[in-house]
Amino acid sequence: MNAEPQDIGFFLVPGFSLMALSSASEPLRAANRVMGYEAYRWSLISIDGQPVQASSGFTIIADHSIDQDLKLSLAVVVSSLDVADFRNQRVFNWLRSLAHNRCRLGAISTGTFLLARAGLLAGHRCTIHWELLRDFAEEFPEIELTRDLFCIDRNRLTCAGGTAALDLMLALISEQNGELAAADVAEQFLHTRIRPPGESQRMAVQWRYGITDRRLARAITLMEENTERPLSAQTLAQVAGISDRQLERLFLQHFGRGPSRFYLELRLRRAQTMLLQSTDSISQIAEKCGFASASHLGKCYREVFRDTPAHARRSRSQSDLPELDVAAKTTH
Repeated sequence: MNAEPQDIGFFLVPGFSLMALSSASEPLRAANRVMGYEAYRWSLISIDGQPVQASSGFTIIADHSIDQDLKLSLAVVVSSLDVADFRNQRVFNWLRSLAHNRCRLGAISTGTFLLARAGLLAGHRCTIHWELLRDFAEEFPEIELTRDLFCIDRNRLTCAGGTAALDLMLALISEQNGELAAADVAEQFLHTRIRPPGESQRMAVQWRYGITDRRLARAITLMEENTERPLSAQTLAQVAGISDRQLERLFLQHFGRGPSRFYLELRLRRAQTMLLQSTDSISQIAEKCGFASASHLGKCYREVFRDTPAHARRSRSQSDLPELDVAAKTTH
């Protein structure tokens, strides 16, 4: 006789990622189908039981509110952007109550912030989307943070978001129903390789920028790892194993801009993301992105984006932010 189905609740934070929700919930449907019985049931939960709008603008109807007495085996917080100011004590108390009743707790993307703010990640390893790694580490320096795609530490499951939620749920299905069941589910979604938790969140530099030169890739990696204290062009060239002149020539060939300009734009994109997602002051963002002051950041930001950091912050909407063309210019 098959065991009772597991009840999984997805708590939708306003502005949640629809891709993350689908990546986490669809494997459960497919698991029931390939195994031929109801192994999982799932429902959508909002603060008040009312519909919730996703980051894409779609509005999703919730099945329950947090005030209802729900018997869940797993509750997953699904969020995306704009959780910097999320401090809802009703939600935190609800999550604590679930934990007290031995419900496993999960978080996708920025949902990790909510579990941490509720005091539910103390003594646990966790992960979060790569863009928020630094912000999370600053807010919770005592919590062990990884760069993994997903992390299962006893009764806490965290995930970087997006399609990584699919790999997290496949790991859960494998844990509960065996590797063959997980593989069958993966094949339903043409997911030809189930990724392990420790795989990198980010696409390799070569793929992201459409380049094959390892020296160039090394230089860009160094830039990405050193936005707060920018390295000199001479240091970049030295570590990449080429001369200053060769480094300049490679950047001009592939991107139509020199390494200094490329580095500046990379740091400005980082600042743009922080203006949207963090509560840091513009002065703090300037410091973290390698600018001498808020006015220095403002001058460079206006030059590149034709906008001001203050206006970008007020807009608080990705669609309102100016875009920078970072597509690689490859020549053959």
